[in-house]
Amino acid sequence: MGTEVRSAVGSFADFHEVVGVKKPGGQGCWCMSCRDSRVPNEARPEFMRQLCDQDPSPGVIGYVDDTPAGWCSVAPRSTYRRLMNSRTIGFLDDRDAWSGVCFVIRPAFRGRGPMHDLLDGAVSHAAAHGAQVVEGYPLELEAEASRVDVISGYVGTTGLFEAHGFHRAAPTAAHSGHRPRWIMRRELA
Repeated sequence: MGTEVRSAVGSFADFHEVVGVKKPGGQGCWCMSCRDSRVPNEARPEFMRQLCDQDPSPGVIGYVDDTPAGWCSVAPRSTYRRLMNSRTIGFLDDRDAWSGVCFVIRPAFRGRGPMHDLLDGAVSHAAAHGAQVVEGYPLELEAEASRVDVISGYVGTTGLFEAHGFHRAAPTAAHSGHRPRWIMRRELA
């Protein structure tokens, strides 16, 4: 199964299909947890609609047979309020690294590899917009054969990032699912 990865510019409906809350009145992140969690839940769809109308987009969407299958939020770190103020995920230097902070895979496509394609697409998206370096903040598994629950796994794993040319740049004080997280880096320039 191959996943075609595209920028989310002009594709809010597809972003909504992957990330959006379908239940009327339902609560959800809408990929705002790192971006700006102060935005009220009812205003999040419109906030993300506006970001999807701009270039660069706030991330990339993976398609399988033209069906939206997954999402990766990737943008300059400076656009993520939570990262800019984080006490657990530090800065390595003064460059505005592009940060891949979140993966969402629709249930029907899980376990079939779209996170790999999304990460490659996120790096390509960042490079196309002048990124010098791309970072991720994944969790570390004791054994790569271990399973990660859906709630904790949205950050990816160190093994995923290492498989795509990232290196462990520094440990963090952050955790996901009680597992330590790392700053993973890939230099582009």
